[in-house]
Amino acid sequence: MPEKKTSVQSSKQARLRNGKDTAQNSLKGQMGFSEVLLSSPGSVLGLVLVLLLVYWFYKDLNSDAGPPGPKPLPVLGNLLQLNMKRPYLTLLKFSQQYGSVFTVWMGPQKVVVLAGYKTVKEALVNHAEVFGDRDAVPIFVETQDKNCQGKPFDTTEMMSCAVSNIICSLLYGNRFQYDDSEFTTIIASFRRNMQLLGSPSIQIYNWFPWLGRLVPNRNEIFKQREQNKSQVLKFVRKLRATLNPHMCRGFVDAFLVQQEKEKGVPNSPFHEENLAQTVIQLFFAGTDTTATTLRWALLLMAKYPHIQDQVREEITRLIGARQVQVEDRKDLPFTDAVIHETQRFVGIAPFGLPHKTTKDITFQGHFIKKGTTIWPFLFSVLNDESQWENPNSFYPAHFLNKDGKFKKKDAFMPFSAGRRVCLGEGLARMELFIFFVTLIQRFRFTAQPGVTEEELDLTGNVGLSRDPVEHKLCAIPCF
Repeated sequence: MPEKKTSVQSSKQARLRNGKDTAQNSLKGQMGFSEVLLSSPGSVLGLVLVLLLVYWFYKDLNSDAGPPGPKPLPVLGNLLQLNMKRPYLTLLKFSQQYGSVFTVWMGPQKVVVLAGYKTVKEALVNHAEVFGDRDAVPIFVETQDKNCQGKPFDTTEMMSCAVSNIICSLLYGNRFQYDDSEFTTIIASFRRNMQLLGSPSIQIYNWFPWLGRLVPNRNEIFKQREQNKSQVLKFVRKLRATLNPHMCRGFVDAFLVQQEKEKGVPNSPFHEENLAQTVIQLFFAGTDTTATTLRWALLLMAKYPHIQDQVREEITRLIGARQVQVEDRKDLPFTDAVIHETQRFVGIAPFGLPHKTTKDITFQGHFIKKGTTIWPFLFSVLNDESQWENPNSFYPAHFLNKDGKFKKKDAFMPFSAGRRVCLGEGLARMELFIFFVTLIQRFRFTAQPGVTEEELDLTGNVGLSRDPVEHKLCAIPCF
C-alpha cells in the first residue's frame, strides 16, 4: 500500500511539473509574439491603422439613420458591387431597389445619391440653399495650385480643335491653325487629363486620398498640370508683350490690365498663378463636353441615316446653303429636337460634380446631416421612365409636340440645375447648334466601309465624361 501511495504522488508531481512546463512554454511563446511585434514597428502601425479604419468606418456607418442602401464592407464600402467601367448602371439598379434617395459608400466616404427627375429637381431647385454647396474632389483640389474627302477619320481631334478655338478666341482673342504644334500639344494634353481623371485609379484616389503618390495616374496628372501651366504662361507672356490697355483682345488681356491697376495691392487675386489656373479651368470646362457631344451627334447620324436625312431636308428647305445663325434655331424644330435628344440619350456627365449639404435636413423622409456628399444622378433624370416615352431609345419626338413644333421638357437636365447649374450652358447650346447644322449642311456622315450601321457601338466609355467608343466615320460632301 505505501508503495502504491508513493506511485500516485509521483504521478501527480509529474503532472504538475508538466503543467508548469506547458505554462512556461506558453508564456515564452506569448512573449515571443510580443517581442516580434515590438521588433517590427511597421506591423504594429499596420494593425493599429486597420483597427482605426474599421472603428472609424463603423462609427460613421451608425452615426445617423440616413437613407437606405446596399450593405457596405469595412473600408471598401460598396466598391466591389460597382461596375467601375459603367458605375451609372449599378446606381440605376440601386435606385430601383432602394428608392430615389439612397446611400452608397465609396470606400470610407458616405455618398447620398439622388435619382429621378422629381427628386433631383426638389433637391437642387426647391432646396438649393441646402444642396447647393460644391463638394471637394481631392484630385481637383490638388491640381488647382482637315479635309477628309470621304475617307474614314476619327472625329476626336477635329472636334476638339474646333471647339477649343472658340475658347481660345474668348481667352486670347486669337484662333490657332489645326496643325499648330503648340495648339495640338495642349489639346492632346487636356484630352489625356480627361481620360486620367475618369480612370478607376483616380476614382479610388478620390475616395482614399491618403494613397497619394502610390497612384500612378495621380502623378501623371500632376505632370500634365505643370506642362499645361507652363504652356499657358508662355501664351500670356506673348500677349503681355503686345498688350494695349485700350483694346482688350480677350479675357487674358482684361486680366492683365486689372493686374496692372492693382499692382501693390495686398492679397490681390490678380496674380499669374490665379490667371494660369483660371485659363486652364475655362479651357478644360469649355472644350471636352461640347466636343464630345458633337462626336456623339455625328455617330448617331451615321447610325440612324433616316434621321440624318430628315435633319438635312429641314435645313435645306428653311435656310438653304447660307451660313447658319443662332436665330435660325426657332425655324428648325426637328434639328433642335435631335440636338436635345443627343444630349439626353448620351448623358455626357452621368453624375455631374458632387454637391455637399450646408446643414442637416430631413429630405423625403430621410435624415441627411450637414456636410454629406451628394450625387445628383443626372443620368437617372435623363432616363426617368415617368418623364420620357422611350428613355432607352434615340427618339427625337421626345422634344416635339403633335404639330411638330419644338417643346421644352422640365426633365431635360444635362447641365444640372439650381445654384450649381453649368455656367457655360448658353455658350454650349450655341456651339452645338452652329456646329451641328453647319456639318450636316455640308456633309453626309456614314460608317466606314466594312462596318454596318447596326455595328456602330453606342455603349460609350465612362470617365469624367461619357465618350463614344473609338470609331471612324466618313464625311461625304453634299455639294
